[in-house]
Amino acid sequence: MTSVLIYVTLFVLLFNLPFGYWRNNVKKFSWPWVLAIHIPVPFIIALRLLTSIGFAWYTYVFLVGAFFLGQKLGATMHGYIKRKCQQSSSCFFMDIYRCTIHKRTGEIT
Repeated sequence: MTSVLIYVTLFVLLFNLPFGYWRNNVKKFSWPWVLAIHIPVPFIIALRLLTSIGFAWYTYVFLVGAFFLGQKLGATMHGYIKRKCQQSSSCFFMDIYRCTIHKRTGEIT
């Protein structure tokens, strides 16, 4: 049971990275900002039910912590990519791809 909780916690952390990245690029308290925070929640609830970790009180510590840490790390990554690549959007995966291609070819945009 504890190993499942660890895997689910890691998944929640990684799943929230792109949403925190997106949240950092939109106006605070706007509709996209609210969506970036709330879209992952049903997926996390479904994951809780599918993995049978349930809703015990001790699981909240891990999963809520991973949720907020993923959001924060995603926002931090957005700031880092914006500084390093001089070009950023709201799409985490596209910006990572763009930044690595430009780094490889030596282009700066």
